Formats: sequence, structure tokens, C-alpha cells
Amino acid sequence: MMYWGGGMGGWGMVLMTVSTLLFWGLIIAGVAALVRSTSRSAPQGGPGAEVATPEHILAERFARGEIDEEEYTRRLAVLGFAVKTRSGG
Repeated sequence: MMYWGGGMGGWGMVLMTVSTLLFWGLIIAGVAALVRSTSRSAPQGGPGAEVATPEHILAERFARGEIDEEEYTRRLAVLGFAVKTRSGG
């Protein structure tokens, strides 16, 4: 059997190696990107979660005991809400 030429030269081997590494690198990067995009969880609270309004945040702070009733009613008044207090006044 007769062969034409000396086969693949040194640059051919380098080019083949680089292209193979590039090919598999792109395949692995694509799979990783696909996995990352599909495994992202929904935002905190999930879909339809309430947006935290200033009144809601204030009510949470009052419920946790971070502020007292006087502070709570004062801040609600500043925010423009009519507040009914327990003490008739």
C-alpha cells in the first residue's frame, strides 16, 4: 500500500488537540450553563409574594417588640395612616 505524504505534521497534531479541547470545553460550559439556569430557585417568598411596604415593615417591627406602641402609632401617623388607639383619646 502506498501512502501519500508523511501523514499529519506537528502543526496538524497541535491544531487537532486544541480544537478537540475547545469543542469539549464548549460542551461542558453549555451543560453547566443549562444546569445553572434551570436550578435557580424562585425569589424569596415565591411567586405572588407581597411587596414589603413601609407599613408592613413597621408592623413586623412592632410584632417583634423592636418598637413600642407609642413609637408604632407615631410612625404610622408620619406615614399618613389614621391610627385608632386603645385608649380613648
